[in-house]
Amino acid sequence: MNPSNRAMWPGWSTDSTRQRGKRVEVVTTIEEVRAIRRSQGMASLGFVPTMGYLHEGHLELVRRARRENDHVAVSIYVNPTQFAPTEDLSRYPRDLARDLALLRDEGVAFVFAPDDATMYPPDFQTNVTIRDVTQPLEGARRPTHFEGVAVVVAKLFNIVQPTRAYFGQKDAQQSVVVRQLVRDLNFNLAIVVCPTVREADGLAMSSRNKYLVGDQRPAATALNRALRAAERLWAAGTRDGEALRRAMLAVLAEEPLAQVDYVSAADPNSLIEWTADIPPDAGVLLSLAVFVGRTRLIDNILLSDTKAGDE
Repeated sequence: MNPSNRAMWPGWSTDSTRQRGKRVEVVTTIEEVRAIRRSQGMASLGFVPTMGYLHEGHLELVRRARRENDHVAVSIYVNPTQFAPTEDLSRYPRDLARDLALLRDEGVAFVFAPDDATMYPPDFQTNVTIRDVTQPLEGARRPTHFEGVAVVVAKLFNIVQPTRAYFGQKDAQQSVVVRQLVRDLNFNLAIVVCPTVREADGLAMSSRNKYLVGDQRPAATALNRALRAAERLWAAGTRDGEALRRAMLAVLAEEPLAQVDYVSAADPNSLIEWTADIPPDAGVLLSLAVFVGRTRLIDNILLSDTKAGDE
């Protein structure tokens, strides 16, 4: 099939609203993606990179991308290089048919679903290292994680050539890392970070939530409750990073199923911990990682004197 010929590309339309309800086209090769991009000419393309097992948070990224661009593309690829040797890559949830069904009514032009051989051929030799902002928080616990994120994101940006790429605030450090990557390597695209989408009880939506069983599911709401306790202190005028961390830890200590990995009150851009008073107008990223059973969950909120919330 020649994707540069729109008549031969089932479901293709220059109007993304006409694509809703049609079968989502899946492409697996770099050549197919580039042919589609050429066929779009100068049209804007919003891009949502994912590892699949989609949820409402991913779909909100797609919807925003659709509002702000002529076309939308999604990638579904479980990237092995961002998993540490101690992490079980095989355990990560995968269900492409389910994902495509969820995307069917979202006006997606195509889904790029490559295999490992496409992304990492046998002679692949390149790493992408970003220094300072990858060191704390997730980087301290998962030392190879952000090298894997950086290289796959760089490859996807080069392959897809999007106008804008959309990420969720839930992975706050990842967004900081990707923005640094784009600035440092002069990628010609905009990074758009969208608010965290939450369940009715405040739990941040995540593909990992499916691992929570029995009492673990209500216990997982402790993460959001901890963040909101610190947020209330901030709203009351507290600008002491250590006090904000203590507030989060106090809530988590009340939940017997929660095992704290870290809590953080850091500069939103450098990710350096605030150890004393937070300067006026500096803002703070409150974040935490907590094990509930065997499932490691992360969450965060971004606070400033002018805005508070998940963005």
